[in-house]
Amino acid sequence: MNLLFHDSEIIVIDKPGGLLAVPGRGPDRQDCVVSRLHRRFADLIPQPAVHRLDMYTSGVMILARTRESHRSLSMQFEQRKPAKIYIALVEGFPVEQQGRIELKFRLDIDNRPYQVHDPVNGKNGITLWRKLAKENGCTRIMFQPLTGRTHQLRLHAAHPLGLGAPIVGDSLYGNGREGDKMMLHAASLSISHPLSGEVLTFTSNVPF
Repeated sequence: MNLLFHDSEIIVIDKPGGLLAVPGRGPDRQDCVVSRLHRRFADLIPQPAVHRLDMYTSGVMILARTRESHRSLSMQFEQRKPAKIYIALVEGFPVEQQGRIELKFRLDIDNRPYQVHDPVNGKNGITLWRKLAKENGCTRIMFQPLTGRTHQLRLHAAHPLGLGAPIVGDSLYGNGREGDKMMLHAASLSISHPLSGEVLTFTSNVPF
């Protein structure tokens, strides 16, 4: 886990794929971004995460060092102000060059953590996407999520009403197996600094 930036208010890290963002259930799921940062920063608040990346998603993640900054950043995410760019490899070749995916989905309570499309009871997820390149039977895609729903990009990629092309290595919505490297990376995140108000952009090199 690489540290990209830190000051008195925020910590920005480059999360590797396969590492939990926050602790899970059980003693074997305590190693995570938050627990590692608590060992490094003694003054870190107990719950510093203001957003999360899936366990198998890599890339830029920001955390708050103080309660005041946590409130400020959480408000930014609630109001959809942060600009986020993800890069993914998806299976096959979507027909269109770019587009907008808007689907309502919710948790499948009988099959957690799987999310299902539900146009009646689901919460709306919106993603802009654009093709970047074709690579060995796959397509490199740039995603810009405008909302932050659980598994949004994974479901939008895989669902027939989305791209119809699951992310390579996705064991939940695609053809990957548990433990495979999932080709989804949070490449860029822009936020307003909670103290100064300055717009800051953090980037991470795509590892695939």
